[in-house]
Amino acid sequence: MASYYMTVTRLRLVLGEGARRLHVSAAFNAKAKVAMSRFEPGTSINYEKLHENIDVVRKRLNRPLTLSEKIVYGHLDDPVGQDIARGRTYLRLRPDRVAMQDATAQMAMLQFISSGLPKVAVPSTIHCDHLIEAQIGGVEDLKRAKEVNQEVYNFLATAGARYGVGFWKPGSGIIHQIILENYAYPGVLLIGTDSHTPNGGGLGSICIGVGGADAVDVMAGIPWELKCPNVIGVKLTGSLSGWTSPKDVILKVAGILTVKGGTGAIVEYHGPGVDSISCTGMATICNMGAEIGATTSVFPFNHRMKTYLNKTGRADIAALADEYKDDLVPDTGCKYDQVIEINLSELKPHINGPFTPDLAHPVSEIGAVAEKNGWPLEVKVGLIGSCTNSSYEDMGRAASLAKQALDKGLKCKAAFTVTPGSEQIRATIERDGFSKILRDVGGVVLANACGPCIGQWDRKDVKKGEKNTIVTSYNRNFTSRNDANPATHAFVTSPEIVTALAIAGTLNFDPETDYLTAANGEKFKLEPPNGDELPARDFDPGQDTYQHPPAESGSVMVDVSPTSTRLQLLEPFDKWNGKDLDDLQVLIKVKGKCTTDHISAAGPWLKFRGHLDNISNNMLIGAINIENDAVNKIKNQLTGEYGGVPDVARHYKANGLSWVVVGDDNYGEGSSREHAALEPRHLGGRVILVKSFARIHETNLKKQGMLPLTFADPTDYDKIRPDDKISITGLATFAPGKPLKGVVKHGDGSQDIITLNHTFNENQVEWFHAGSALNRMKELQ
Repeated sequence: MASYYMTVTRLRLVLGEGARRLHVSAAFNAKAKVAMSRFEPGTSINYEKLHENIDVVRKRLNRPLTLSEKIVYGHLDDPVGQDIARGRTYLRLRPDRVAMQDATAQMAMLQFISSGLPKVAVPSTIHCDHLIEAQIGGVEDLKRAKEVNQEVYNFLATAGARYGVGFWKPGSGIIHQIILENYAYPGVLLIGTDSHTPNGGGLGSICIGVGGADAVDVMAGIPWELKCPNVIGVKLTGSLSGWTSPKDVILKVAGILTVKGGTGAIVEYHGPGVDSISCTGMATICNMGAEIGATTSVFPFNHRMKTYLNKTGRADIAALADEYKDDLVPDTGCKYDQVIEINLSELKPHINGPFTPDLAHPVSEIGAVAEKNGWPLEVKVGLIGSCTNSSYEDMGRAASLAKQALDKGLKCKAAFTVTPGSEQIRATIERDGFSKILRDVGGVVLANACGPCIGQWDRKDVKKGEKNTIVTSYNRNFTSRNDANPATHAFVTSPEIVTALAIAGTLNFDPETDYLTAANGEKFKLEPPNGDELPARDFDPGQDTYQHPPAESGSVMVDVSPTSTRLQLLEPFDKWNGKDLDDLQVLIKVKGKCTTDHISAAGPWLKFRGHLDNISNNMLIGAINIENDAVNKIKNQLTGEYGGVPDVARHYKANGLSWVVVGDDNYGEGSSREHAALEPRHLGGRVILVKSFARIHETNLKKQGMLPLTFADPTDYDKIRPDDKISITGLATFAPGKPLKGVVKHGDGSQDIITLNHTFNENQVEWFHAGSALNRMKELQ
């Protein structure tokens, strides 16, 4: 175990290295000490500073503040002078912590290495959860992953040790569950290189998903920029009971707001219904808030959070938060930009999909809807777990249903998989018998990792192109997301409903009203699920899978082989040449939904996340070409032949022809993966021109020196032809709030002049001038 010390005062709690003793109350047991040792050097919880900043801003604005405003404004770099206007100004913030999952950490750490800085300036961690493929079962899959990914894991471990970053080894668990168990606390501002970082909002945290370049800024000690979010209030009344679960809250909200309704906003839950939801249930709701485009989501501090902190070895933090609880709840009379009200007592179980997480249906209606639309009724696989739903409570409620089926002589008709969220959860549900019950009913317990949720699933039961249905407790169900099969109809719901449907084997089953047939022919109904919020005994921490950064790291070597196919040191992008961008060739005009999965697919491509040139071979291979409704088939305007999108882009680049992508609404929806921005830049792209952007992707593009632009008139999208060339004019006076012009040159010699909007601020314009945010950082050193 790493050495550390911890001092607690009434106002400030600081954790770091140095002493061999632990100065805390007797309430901390041995397991608590293990958890607390995982704080990196310099970690601080300073409620006094948060309180002072909130007080300054409240007096300046002269109005009550929402909870999200308190935490965000409480982390302002300059609370006295910062211009604050929701939805308009850019805030300069000082986050407390950075977290990176292994797939995104590779590029983030490569960029940090390029910065030339010796150490990270804020506590940071790397979590190995994305590269473990689900195939046989947890033990076998983890062993294989360690062998296959040895080079990458070694790079991340040594880079972490060299630059002061904590390293969670493969098998530790999913980044968001680890953060909830160890690092999130009420009032913290944390950024993570994964879109589901908002999971931490279940513990009263503001946790925001970003690209790796944003993480590098924070790790470098530079104030982090965020457009001042609007605030959407969700007032909860009544209480959850029966078959209705926390997951149903966000499934309902997604149906109301759609996949882009939360863009530019923080979703803040409040009201008397909050107290009926467990801390991990609140995390589930916040986690899937990424599917509505929200900046993040958050719940107010309450006794459920305090209980969770106590149970996970953080009683002193809970006590400190209690003293500052007025700063960790919304002010009376605060105003929201939009308010949604949900009566939890009336809320019914939901199931969303297929192909989009906002297509909401009550479970009682999904069978009829599926029959009407020709969706397969047979459930081939039920999958529970993931970062969204892998808590002790989730597993207990699923096991309670499995036990009922076993008692009646039944097993799942569908294949059934279980993904524990962390080593702590795995060890505890194994000890308490849940894992055995879930295995006995037909389940396979997978590794503590993302697995099928992100496409890391070596699925064998159906052929690619075979139409089928799966139900999951995951958060995202885009086409091909889970198994690379575009014909798979994936539905997201609660672990309880997944388990019930896996037992029944069909979508056409409402567990509240429908009967199953026992082995003896008896008809019976499943009783509503039940499960303890937290284990009656302490959590079993399982194996110690954490590597603390050493105090002295000068001798640590970080090697990247020049012949590696998986890791590649970065070369800086070229600076802007001071001229307008003339005659950019339209590479592809994208039709309809284009998520980051379409732009830079995951699954088997994850192995190249540390090698920019190799992973660029997946650029836009999932996007639909409006010219022919085909994927990865576009016309090379130089040769007249059709080829794959990356191949044509490389040909243009080799011939000195820069290009532009034209897209539809909410372009870049989904994961935070900055590879979706790096790849176009690497292959010669200069502009992404769309109707609207998802927040993280737009920022990622700016960071890499790209120009993300939107049509001032969305109908101008229809004027663009696949063989057009577009010139971007006005760059000599490129400035915040000043639109640019697009000259669209058609093949027949005609032209259209269109107005193009952007959201660049002054600092971001400098990124464009320098060629990237990283280039600009080096200029300022």
